[in-house]
Amino acid sequence: MPISKDRFKACMLLSAVGDALGYKNGDWEFCHSGEAIHDELLELGGIQKIDIKGWMVSDDTVLHLATAEALVSTWATRDELFTQIASLYKKSMRDMVGRAPGNTTLSNCARLRPGQPDGYVVPFNPRGGGCGAAMRSMCIGLLYPSPEKLDDLIAVSVESGRMTHNHPTGYLGSLASSLLTAFAVQGRPIREWGAGLLSTLPKALGYIKEAGRDVKENEEHWSYFTDSWTAYLTTRGILHGDSDPVFPQPYSVRERDVFYKSVSYRQGWAGASGHDAPMIAYDALLGAGASWEDLCSRAMFHGGDSDSTGVIAAAWWGVLYGIDGVPKPNYKKLEYRDRIEKVAEELFVKAKRLT
Repeated sequence: MPISKDRFKACMLLSAVGDALGYKNGDWEFCHSGEAIHDELLELGGIQKIDIKGWMVSDDTVLHLATAEALVSTWATRDELFTQIASLYKKSMRDMVGRAPGNTTLSNCARLRPGQPDGYVVPFNPRGGGCGAAMRSMCIGLLYPSPEKLDDLIAVSVESGRMTHNHPTGYLGSLASSLLTAFAVQGRPIREWGAGLLSTLPKALGYIKEAGRDVKENEEHWSYFTDSWTAYLTTRGILHGDSDPVFPQPYSVRERDVFYKSVSYRQGWAGASGHDAPMIAYDALLGAGASWEDLCSRAMFHGGDSDSTGVIAAAWWGVLYGIDGVPKPNYKKLEYRDRIEKVAEELFVKAKRLT
């Protein structure tokens, strides 16, 4: 294992911090002006002064925890794992008061029947391209970080994703969040991650065909995710992953809001879809480098679905940089901290055993 237990813990812990910061008990997730958020942040004394106590995590972290706890539970086959994931997703719906779960997640969790054969299967959804699968799957990349485990990563990220978001734009977001976490664990240069995702998408389509479920529908809706990421990587000059990213100047809060919205589904709510939540998180990581403050500014404090982009970006940042550069008040009294650290340690042990 090329990375320490502390980095696994930082991944899971900071992911939840990114969620809580971007959510701010609903105030910032549903604020459509990054400048207004930054003004309020300034009044609070900046990121260095934020005490996370009382800033609840959203549905993103509750479901990310459910995924992680299913992964470290006792199971012997993929089918047993998928059943366990479905069971914990369904159970998580009891912990959604004040956490703003999406309608697609709510309706499909109600459909899950984990005690029955194929009880984790829901119908294909032409409108299931939201970010609800992307924001809960980073832990899959922790369990399967090595290239030799790519087939497992694809299968688990796709199937867990389409338990609620049975549409390629939705569940490929789950694949992206998982895969880029694995790249972080591998120590692969960040500029190569997008190209690595594109090269993996045909393998994901191969899995869909092999699984034999909703194949025609998936093929008909497949290209949007690939086309969107290809366009983004081309804009940043990193389509092939062999050069450093190019950012416009200036590229501050206002410009980022405009750009994030431009890559969103129908130029709507930035970060609310499966393709652009990990895309905006990736953009933030590329621009922020080792600066936690800059990452938060880019990924958590913008006029879009800021908890979903924050939960993903902070997970990757935690793998890369650990927790030392993060102000202690940002995470010391984080909701569910003990539970998060426990499952992170269990993921580390299980990932080592699988290698």
